[in-house]
Formats: sequence, C-alpha cells, structure tokens
Amino acid sequence: MDSKGLVIGNRGGLRDRVGRYLAQWSVFFRGFMAHPKMVGSIIPSSRFTVRRMLEPVNWRECRLFVEYGPGIGTFCRPVLERLSGDATLIVIDTNPLYIDYLSHAIRDKRFHAVLGSAADVERIVREHGFDQADYVLSGLPFSTLPTGVAPEIAAATHRVLRPGGAFLVYQFTAACRDYMAPHFAQIDAGFEWLNILPCKLFWGWKG
Repeated sequence: MDSKGLVIGNRGGLRDRVGRYLAQWSVFFRGFMAHPKMVGSIIPSSRFTVRRMLEPVNWRECRLFVEYGPGIGTFCRPVLERLSGDATLIVIDTNPLYIDYLSHAIRDKRFHAVLGSAADVERIVREHGFDQADYVLSGLPFSTLPTGVAPEIAAATHRVLRPGGAFLVYQFTAACRDYMAPHFAQIDAGFEWLNILPCKLFWGWKG
C-alpha cells in the first residue's frame, strides 16, 4: 500500500491542522450554499459513518473504487489508506469547487477527481482504462435529485459494477432503496446514530 503522496491532514502542528480544517469547512460550506440539493448536508459525514460504510469492502480484491459526490474528501483519505498500491480511486462530482479543491489537496497517483455526472459513470470508468468497478460509494441525496436522474444513476451503477461488486449508499432517508431495488436483489441495510444527522446505510450487491 502506497499513500505517501496523500496530503490531506498528514503533517503539521496544531496551527497547520486548524488552518486546514477551516479551509476545508470553507470549501464545503461554499459548495453547499451553491448547490444545497446536490450536497444534501451542511456537515460532512462522521468517522463512524465512514468506518461502517467501508466495513464490507474486500480491499485485497479491489482494483477500482468509485465515489459519487466526494465533497471535500471525507471518504477519500480512508479509501486511499485501505486501497492497495496498484488500485485506483475515481471520484465524480458536478461541483467544480469540490473537484478543484480535491485535485490540489490530494496528491496520490491512484486518485482521479472528475467533474461530471454520476449518470455518466460507465464512460468515465472506460476513459480511465477500466471495464468495470469493484465498488461504488454514494452520498448523493437521491430524494432531491432532478427528475429522472436518480433511476438513471442506479441503473448505470449496476451496469458498471462487476459481479460480486457493491453499491454503497448513505442517506438521511430510505429513498435510494426504491431506486436500487429494481437492480440489486440483495440490499443490506444499517443505521448510524453517530452522525449529524443520523443516517441510513445501504449496501446493494450485484449477483
């Protein structure tokens, strides 16, 4: 595993860490204010939510991990810390503020930040030299996405996943399950209280 290039939060004294924290919050808040329906929450996910969501992932067999709506990278560092040295993380966001921030903040050869729609995940994955993804993570607010976008994302995600792969989703409501159900026969569910707000967790497995 090689994460020497990872910049976010790795070094520095208290003053530097506070400065980075404030900078991250500034970016996150500006992104939320610009596109509140796409971000879904004004507060990033807790470390407890991150840990719970990533627990089922088989990191030894993961070669491509995709994330929709990475925001300021709350999941990016934990994912990169777990990925093997020859694996890849692609994050997709429609907000140029977040993509620009992540592109500068994370220096890791395995990391690729893409400005675009999750509905185009198949094309984006192909453009990065892959046929399929092992896991796709999403915190997108399915209940507030524009009409037609949520079912399109769910269908595209199922198509891009390899057999045995999974769609990992965390939400404040269970709306996403309605869009996942037509494609994923097995959907495991959980709940994380230690998050603001407490959130529902879903893992849809591709047979």
